Amino acid sequence: MNPHDNLHDNLHDNLHDNLHDNLHDNLHDNLHDNLHDNLHDTPSAEQLVESVREWLERDVLAGTTGRLQFHTRVAVNVLAMVERELRLGQGQAAAHSVRLAQLGCAGDAELAARIREGAFDDRLEEVRELVLADVRDKLAVANPKHLAAD
Repeated sequence: MNPHDNLHDNLHDNLHDNLHDNLHDNLHDNLHDNLHDNLHDTPSAEQLVESVREWLERDVLAGTTGRLQFHTRVAVNVLAMVERELRLGQGQAAAHSVRLAQLGCAGDAELAARIREGAFDDRLEEVRELVLADVRDKLAVANPKHLAAD
C-alpha cells in the first residue's frame, strides 16, 4: 500500500470519531445559546464549519506532509473564512446597505456607475470613507491579519 492510500485510510478511519467528538463538544457548549436563536437547532452552520476546521488543524495537519499538508492548510483557511462570514456577514450586509443608502444608491452597481459619472465628485471624502468601511469589512472576513497593520 502506498503512503497516500495509507493516509487516506487513516483519515477515513479517524474522521467519524474525531468529527463526532468535536461536534459533541460544540453541541454541549452551545446548546443553550442556540435553542432559541437558530431555526435549524444545534449545531449551527458556523459550529459545523468550526468543528471540521478544528479537526483538520488538530488531527489531519499534523499527520500530513508535502502537497496534502499544503491543501489541508488551504482548507483550514477557507473554513476559517466561512466561519467569519457566517459570524459577521449579516451585520456587515446591513451596514453596507446603510452606507449605500447614505449615498442614495440601491446597490454596488449603481454606486460604481455614479462614481464613473462624476456624481460624487463633490463628496469624494465621504465616498472614500464609506468604501473604506466596506473594504475593512471584507478584510475582516477574508484575512483579518491585514487589518492589524491598519
